[in-house]
Amino acid sequence: MNHANKVIATTLATITLTGLCTTTAIEASGHGNNNAQHNVNTSNQQNGNSSQAHGNQKKIHNLTGEKFATIAHRGASGYAPEHTFFSYDKSHNAIGASYIEIDLQMTKDGHLVAMHDETVDRTTNGTGRVDQYTLKELKKLDAGSKFNSQNPQYANSNYKGAKVPTLDEILNRYGTDANYYIETKSPDVYPGMEEKLLNTLDKHQLLNNNSLKNGHVLVQSFSEESLLKMQKLNPAVPLIRLLDKGELTSMTQLNFNQIRQYAIGVGPEYTDLTKQNVKNLKKADLLVHPFTVNEPTDMKRLNEYGVDGVFTNYPDVYKQIISENEQQHKHK
Repeated sequence: MNHANKVIATTLATITLTGLCTTTAIEASGHGNNNAQHNVNTSNQQNGNSSQAHGNQKKIHNLTGEKFATIAHRGASGYAPEHTFFSYDKSHNAIGASYIEIDLQMTKDGHLVAMHDETVDRTTNGTGRVDQYTLKELKKLDAGSKFNSQNPQYANSNYKGAKVPTLDEILNRYGTDANYYIETKSPDVYPGMEEKLLNTLDKHQLLNNNSLKNGHVLVQSFSEESLLKMQKLNPAVPLIRLLDKGELTSMTQLNFNQIRQYAIGVGPEYTDLTKQNVKNLKKADLLVHPFTVNEPTDMKRLNEYGVDGVFTNYPDVYKQIISENEQQHKHK
């Protein structure tokens, strides 16, 4: 994930919020004593509305219906080259992760492609910015061999020559059988990205009521400006606000409530989370999906805090943690 510039929060939609709180910055960031839990049902999450806090309501949960969402970070990128069909196939077909996570960049000729960095240097045999390549030029690059040299324990000769996929190709391959967690960049980096994303999702029937209701698509960004633009273009698409390392700890409950006006959840850097600030985020009716969690001990601890899933390079490990947790609860 890239760190985008922050912009001043503005309100583009009128949302009914409940439980507005005057909690101090210390309490909201996880060091206070406010233990209130505010619940919301799934249909209200989808509509962007908060519900009244009644004890008999269901707890806020993922649109997929899962207690914990397994978000395959750049695919199963611990085992195969990130943002290639090798990592996506492994996460979706072999492991059965809840979501394929996709970072978007845009080529010189306007195609949306899956790549984390704004340059091709780290993951391919090329150099330079993605937006200086046409799609035809980008397709000539090898996006697999560097993984083999850097991860000999998982090296596979088939990875050599792996191609950078377009968003259109990804959605063609998996269709509505998969769920997609897609990151946009700041609009000043790629003007028009949000419109192109929505057009591509619509082309693949991922913006109909059934797809949105079942969580087939989540759009995430560090850029509040991008998310507000997405909300203005299509308010039905569920949004996740990503938070830079250290950002969560300086936020107040009011900040959380402001985020909830356009997003259904947040993606904080996982080391910023405490049991208390997870509770405070839930009080604002926000899902909590921390990144990037690769150690089993961290996965267990965060689940105990009450997160709703994690971004991980090893989705099979997280699924095993979830399974073990379910078995333990059955025997209690």
